[in-house]
Parts: sequence; C-alpha cells; structure tokens
Amino acid sequence: MDLFEKCRNFTRAQQARTEGWYPYFKAIASGADSEVVIDGKKLVMVGSNNYLGLTQDPRVKQAAIKAVEEFGSGCTGSRFLNGTLALHEELERRLAKFMQREAALCFSTGFQTNLGAIATIAGKDDLIFTDRANHASIVDGCRLSFGKTIKFKHNDWADLERLLKKYPKSDGKLIVADGVFSMEGDIITLPEVVQLAEKYGARIMLDDAHSIGVLGKHGRGTAEHFGLENKVDIVMGTFSKSFASIGGFIVADAYVIDYIKHHSRTLIFSASMPPAATATVLAALDIIEQEPQRIESLWQNARKMKSGFDALGFDTGKSETPIIPILVGDDMKTFAFWKLLFENGIFANPVITPAVPPGQGRIRTSYMATHSETELEHVLQVFARLGREFGLIP
Repeated sequence: MDLFEKCRNFTRAQQARTEGWYPYFKAIASGADSEVVIDGKKLVMVGSNNYLGLTQDPRVKQAAIKAVEEFGSGCTGSRFLNGTLALHEELERRLAKFMQREAALCFSTGFQTNLGAIATIAGKDDLIFTDRANHASIVDGCRLSFGKTIKFKHNDWADLERLLKKYPKSDGKLIVADGVFSMEGDIITLPEVVQLAEKYGARIMLDDAHSIGVLGKHGRGTAEHFGLENKVDIVMGTFSKSFASIGGFIVADAYVIDYIKHHSRTLIFSASMPPAATATVLAALDIIEQEPQRIESLWQNARKMKSGFDALGFDTGKSETPIIPILVGDDMKTFAFWKLLFENGIFANPVITPAVPPGQGRIRTSYMATHSETELEHVLQVFARLGREFGLIP
C-alpha cells in the first residue's frame, strides 16, 4: 500500500471547506486583542488565551523591539550549546523568584516543556498517574517516557487512590495533571491530590498553562489558589497565554531543574527562545507583578459571563474559571452553531472529539481582562438568540 493512501482518503476537511463550515486555520489580519479582523470583518474574540490582554500592551511590544535591536532576531542554537542569552538567565531568575521556587528552566514552546520534563523525570521503573482530561502535551510526554502510564478518571480522586493502592510505596510515582483543564474550565481539586501523594509516596507535577496569571492572589497559579505552594514538586507554565509570547517553563527545586536541564531532549536539541519572545515575557512579568488589578478585571469579566450564560440556561459544565464551555452535543450541530456565531461577529472555538468525549461537542469561550462591557453584552445577546434557535436554552 502507498504510504500516502491515508492522505488521499482524508476528505473531511475539504468537504467542510466546500460546504462552508470549516472552522480552523482562520487567518487573522490584526493583532491578538479583544477584537480581531478576519476577511475585513471585525469580530469579538472569545476564543483566545490572552487572559490578561497583554499582547497589545505598548510596554510589551517595545520590549520585543528593543530585544531585536540589541540581540538580533534569533539565537541560532540550543540552550545547551550556543543559544543561551543573558536574557534567558534573567528570565529564569525572575520566574523562580515570582513563583517562589529555587530554580526555573525555560523551553522554546509549552508543548516541549511538558514533553521534555515528563519524559525526562519518569524513567523505566517509574509510574505516571495522569488525569484522562490532561492536555495533549502531557499525554505525549507520558508516551515518550519509559515509565508506565496509568490514567485515572477526570478529577476523580477515589479512582486515583484505587490505582495508587496497587503499587508499593517504594515505586517512583508522579501524579501529573492540569491545574485548570483547558476544555472544561474546571480546577483540579489539589488538596485531595496532595493528601494522596503524601499517603502513597508520590510526587506532583501541575500544568499551570491556564492558571498562571489567572489563579491566586499574585497570579502564581493553582497551588497559590489553594495555599499549597510548598506541596507541589514541579509547576509548568506557558508563555503563550498570560505572558503574551511563546515558550514555556518549569519551576522546582534546584537539583530537579539541574537534572532536567542536562537530560531533556526537547531542551538540548531545540533552538532556544528568540530574544524578542524572551524580552516579551520579562515585560509581561513586570506588569503582572505591578498591576494585580488586571487579574481582578479578568475575574470580573469571567463572573459576568458565567452568570450570564447560566441565567440564560446554557450548560456550562463544571467551569469555574475564565474558560467557559457552552455544551452543544452533536459534532455537526456544534459546527453549525459556531458558523452562525462567526457570521454574527463572534470568534469562538468549536471543540469536538477527540478533544472531548463523543456527544459532548461544545463552543469553548474564554475571556480577557481587557474585554469591554459592550463586547461582553454583544456576546451574551448573540448566544441568547442562537441558543434559542438551536434549542439549547428555553
């Protein structure tokens, strides 16, 4: 059989384009903001992870420009050899201080961060306990690891304990989960995880991609939210959300960081973050530390939209964060709903299997600190009208 036969047989995307409901790879002709331009039309953006609205902040953009002028456009190599800049080391020091940990390590993407950290820290005699709703980068990190992967039901700590009981306390164990789950918008019940980790001798790694800059008084993420920062062994974060850039990082005890730094293939064999991206994160971190009111603005908008959708009668699942899914059900019905939202000036994300279980298609919405009252009211009004048309609400 021809290797490319599977490619020839993949016609679903082309069919969707022909029928006019293909929702992916939409080219945005403006900056990432609360409003975007596509095909000359303005849309309210509720499909972004730009939680603090920093991508268009003049201070952030100026930091990127200055870094290019001083360091150039790229590093031409990996951190391990010729690609470490003073900017990278400054950022790692700042992140460790911000997160109140001994050390930090930056990777070129968030996906590489999880992939590299998990695959490095869990060896062939180790066990990884992973939530079934975890992000794809965690899933692939577990696959790449030589350790044994054991999946537990989403946010179900009785199921996790059932599985932990099967293995001796002497086994090397890692419990890894999202802090905020990106398709559900719910938060890990961290106190229960900590209790189980202590009882069964496991370490904890949290993916706080959607938590840092969002949860906790200072924006340090899930562990700060629960007051358990000294109970989590590794925290992962990404720069493509609250930090308005690209890349990722982990924080942990210095000896753990040093081990990963010298063994992670995704770090050693990838070119390092470019100067502009690194300087952008530093500028965003300054703003996060100096302007905590941005986090409160984000939560004001999130609370408004959650209460608004709930009052209308939409099923928002177990969302408790600025990620608010609107449950639709059938895949094609989800695409049809998305299409009408788009035509009515709203950019949201249609999510179907395998990102969510079959029959649980949804419109994933997420909010920014910089969304205006007018923009949010428009979103609620359009959802209300279309929701009644689709029979999703009374």
